[in-house]
Amino acid sequence: GTKMVEHKITKEQMQHVYDAMKTPIKYGPVLFEEGANIDCPNIFRRPDGTFAMAYAKHVPGAEREGYETWLATSNDLLHWTPVGKLLAHTESGWDCLQADGSICLLDTDWDGDHSVHTWDNKYWMTYIGGCLPGYEPDPLKMGIAWSDTLTPGSFTRLPDPILTNTDSDVRPFETTTLYKSNVIFDSDESLGWPFVMFYNAKAGRFGIEKIGMAVSRDMIHWKRFGENCVVENEIEDRWNIAGDPQVIRFEDLWVMHYFVARDGMAYDTFACSKDLVHWTKWDGEPLVKPTEGYDKLFAHKPYVLQHNGTVYHFYCAVGDQGRGIAVATSR
Repeated sequence: GTKMVEHKITKEQMQHVYDAMKTPIKYGPVLFEEGANIDCPNIFRRPDGTFAMAYAKHVPGAEREGYETWLATSNDLLHWTPVGKLLAHTESGWDCLQADGSICLLDTDWDGDHSVHTWDNKYWMTYIGGCLPGYEPDPLKMGIAWSDTLTPGSFTRLPDPILTNTDSDVRPFETTTLYKSNVIFDSDESLGWPFVMFYNAKAGRFGIEKIGMAVSRDMIHWKRFGENCVVENEIEDRWNIAGDPQVIRFEDLWVMHYFVARDGMAYDTFACSKDLVHWTKWDGEPLVKPTEGYDKLFAHKPYVLQHNGTVYHFYCAVGDQGRGIAVATSR
């Protein structure tokens, strides 16, 4: 007979992950800008050893209102300087007014160096794209861009989206809009594919958001993996989100950081997996939740990393200073 793989992660294992990744000390806001919404941090190390953050910026009421992707740099992960746009608005096209990017193929190893892998001698970035003005107007689709250098102005976009809400293989949870993606390089090809994408998407009359998977061999051609989503809140009767996944490798587990939004609040939590497909959700205390004035509404959209023995949990904080990036630390 076929061997049943044990997918369940024990309570002890989940607690172990929580203890390794908890960040009880809120350092506070690190990137806020008057009159702008700053969102969706992802952090990586550049070849020169400095840290960089790709993030989305949206200016309400701007003449051409919509997401653009910016880059900020830091020497210490706490003090950040914006340096320019990775993806800007364009004159025309399916993505001319919305381009919220995520750097792909980030080093997933919890004990790694946070560098970015190249594929085909290029750096890659997926992005939420659209051509309607405003704040996240439906439908948003997924695009991809590449660069030699990870510097402002250097990215070239594929002319057409890589995934949309109307593809022939679209699943029930993603028929309205596709959101934030995290593409990892699975060197073992444990699912039969080297490039694995996790992303949240929404559908239905409540606009519920769930996290699903797609796979690729070449970063350009993507296909859905699985019949349905892999992480959701399991609430079908009102607005709720499981979103903005970040998948990392911790000891012998995959850990997905993501946020939950429900009942008017949002916080960061995680799930664990042995096979990238079956996920066990943490049901204890959130890793980051609203506690301060600057994050009193939402403390969400995680990017978590360890550097020199300290855990840094970057997140989008929404509160009395508007919407920007804050960080919590383990010590």
